[in-house]
Amino acid sequence: MQKQFNKLIVFLIAAAVLLTLPLFTQQLGNGPVRIIDLALLYVLLALGLNIVVGYAGLLDLGYVAFYAVGAYLFALLNSPHLAENFETIAANFPQGLHLPLIIAIIVAAMLAGLFGVLLGAPTLKLRGDYLAIVTLGFGEIIRVFLNNMEYPLNITNGPRGIGQIDGVHFLGFEFSQSHEFFGFTVQSVSMYYYLFLALVIGSVVICYRLENSRIGRAWMAIREDEIAAKAMGINTRNMKLLAFGMGATFGGVAGSMFGAFQGFVSPESFSLQESVMIVAMVVLGGIGHIPGVILGALLLAALPEVLRYVAGPLQQMTDGRLDAAILRQLLIALAMIVIMLLRPRGLWPSPEHGKAAPTPVDGPDHSAKTANAA
Repeated sequence: MQKQFNKLIVFLIAAAVLLTLPLFTQQLGNGPVRIIDLALLYVLLALGLNIVVGYAGLLDLGYVAFYAVGAYLFALLNSPHLAENFETIAANFPQGLHLPLIIAIIVAAMLAGLFGVLLGAPTLKLRGDYLAIVTLGFGEIIRVFLNNMEYPLNITNGPRGIGQIDGVHFLGFEFSQSHEFFGFTVQSVSMYYYLFLALVIGSVVICYRLENSRIGRAWMAIREDEIAAKAMGINTRNMKLLAFGMGATFGGVAGSMFGAFQGFVSPESFSLQESVMIVAMVVLGGIGHIPGVILGALLLAALPEVLRYVAGPLQQMTDGRLDAAILRQLLIALAMIVIMLLRPRGLWPSPEHGKAAPTPVDGPDHSAKTANAA
């Protein structure tokens, strides 16, 4: 009873902190709230990748491709780009398609999920390094396509990207505008915070349900020993495709929210470095463990912004010889190396992942048993 009461107290405190966080942070300006918003999007991405890497054990280095698919699809459906470049669409929709939010998110998630299955289908027999190389190539192919799908049909607008993307609006409520509640003005970045927080909470619930379901157990069986899983009657092909599809769906939803939040998308936002960072979030936090993945995503998303305040003074100490951006990357890399050396299984590893280290037993009883055994 006392344990349940303590859990309830912790839950209420956490809920109060999460609900009031942007209201206090907003006093410092929109910049810190914007960093938190982007960190929540990274949490969404890391949770999706955790399904593929953490649960099913499939190393996916091209995950950012699904993020890009969701972002570009949302941009095409909610900007005047298609109407400006295709006469047929301009004749029927002079101002662009501008689909409702729910439909745009569902379409983006479904398309990203389809791309996930398309990626998974030819890689069913690959694991480890080989799978990583193939998925890495897939991510680069998507980025190259986005860069070059400008001629003869201007679909992605090439390296210039797509702008004038609609903000999120739901039932007449505009998230991209400030609103006043009880005499207190809430900026648009704070409105997006609550939207992203709701998506993250929904994703966590889905991931927990998946983890404890038969599907989740089948994924973990494949991760531990695929041959044994197949011998037990698990359809490893379908389970792998489902893992790729589910993970990609999360990426599509996060990408659509990124497009709406930024109002602009371009291939530069979906580089290989982004994909590597998402994988690092999962591994650094604790692969296969939802709280660890969330911790890793928040840490690696916020760390580059926090280090801006450290890299500046260091650059001044070197009389400007070193670039501040390079110093930041160096500090991030050092931090990741130190963390992985001290916590090789991640900051918050799963208690069920791997075998626990044997604990030494001391005392007279243990000595007597040892002597008798001898």
